Amino acid sequence: MAKMGMAIRLKPDMVDTYKRLHASPWPEMDAALKAARLRDYSIFLKEPENLLFGVWVYDGDDFEGDMKRLGDLDVVRRWLALTDVCQTPFDTAAPGEWWSFLPCVYHLD
Repeated sequence: MAKMGMAIRLKPDMVDTYKRLHASPWPEMDAALKAARLRDYSIFLKEPENLLFGVWVYDGDDFEGDMKRLGDLDVVRRWLALTDVCQTPFDTAAPGEWWSFLPCVYHLD
């Protein structure tokens, strides 16, 4: 089991759209995330900087495989078509990196 976090920027003109989408997520999308072994998943927004921070617990044993299977689902592709246009990666993101994974530097249970 691992707690993981990631961050990305939210486009200023898409804040309301992003909030609206996440206020009523599709049940099929939530089910897909759970099937990929993601638990306790939250996304936080820091305004006015428009920084999104996502954190979750992964309770599987093949994160890369589970993320590949998740990304191959039609429901995920349709959801990301709506949410990805709201986001922009950091200027320092690696080539092809969308959300930037963040190393944990402190944790308290």
